[in-house]
Amino acid sequence: MDLDGVVPLLDPRPRTIGGREFDLARRVVVMAVVNRTPDSFHDRGATFALDAAVAASLRAIEAGADWIDVGGVPFGRGPVVGEQEELDRVVPVVEAVAGAGAVVSVDTTSAAVAEAAIRAGAAVINDTSGFWDPRMPEVVAASGAAVVLTHSLHPPRSEPAKPEYGDVVAEVRDRLAELVGRSIAAGIGADRIIVDPGHDLNKNTLHSLELVRRLPEIVALGYPTLVALSNKDFVGETLDRPRGERVAGSLAAAVACVLAGARIVRVHDVAETVDAVRMAEAVLGLREPARVWHNNGQN
Repeated sequence: MDLDGVVPLLDPRPRTIGGREFDLARRVVVMAVVNRTPDSFHDRGATFALDAAVAASLRAIEAGADWIDVGGVPFGRGPVVGEQEELDRVVPVVEAVAGAGAVVSVDTTSAAVAEAAIRAGAAVINDTSGFWDPRMPEVVAASGAAVVLTHSLHPPRSEPAKPEYGDVVAEVRDRLAELVGRSIAAGIGADRIIVDPGHDLNKNTLHSLELVRRLPEIVALGYPTLVALSNKDFVGETLDRPRGERVAGSLAAAVACVLAGARIVRVHDVAETVDAVRMAEAVLGLREPARVWHNNGQN
């Protein structure tokens, strides 16, 4: 298989993130979601307590997660969470988990929270707002952290009732290219940039499915592509499955994206996803099987 066509990274060399080396041209990173919020769309506050969030992080690492993504404010509609409250939710988890065997990223749209989280040990800022806070590029640039640039349209904690696009993939790609340009202009190195098309963020189910189907157009930007598909509404609506019954659909969407070039998957169900993406890596020729015994002359 022509891997250059599958993974068209501008710079295919391994990169160091959080003190660990990642070959994102040949390996898929599994990022575990740990939400320290009372109103997360999936877990409904199951890891809101500090001890629960830390325990969930350690379980995810044990299950094979490469990164832990800590969030203190959900993306969707809801009450405003003040800066100090977000800091109180996020920073103690980062401090407890940093050094436990996985890269720690923080899901925040606030430059002040990003700054504090990086000081506490976070190595990646996952900004689902696409730099809604104008200070975010300079904070990331000064820190040496990696950044996830995500396509979304509206202020954090708000979503349009009926988002409309002419060509959703082209518009998402163009917006991500604009964010890349802003990042580089601010002094963020290209080797610290990750892009995320933002499935379901200001998009309906048809938009999200189109982004899965045409993901190579996003991957062709040349930066590692992250997909956050796990248990989302587009999976539930496609399969007519409520929350709690979307694991199989989420895995199918994740594998489709990996085959199309995604190299980071953000998920709730870590063990199942690790197996799915490792199998996809083997199919792509990126990973050797753990063993080759069947019909190979072995007894």
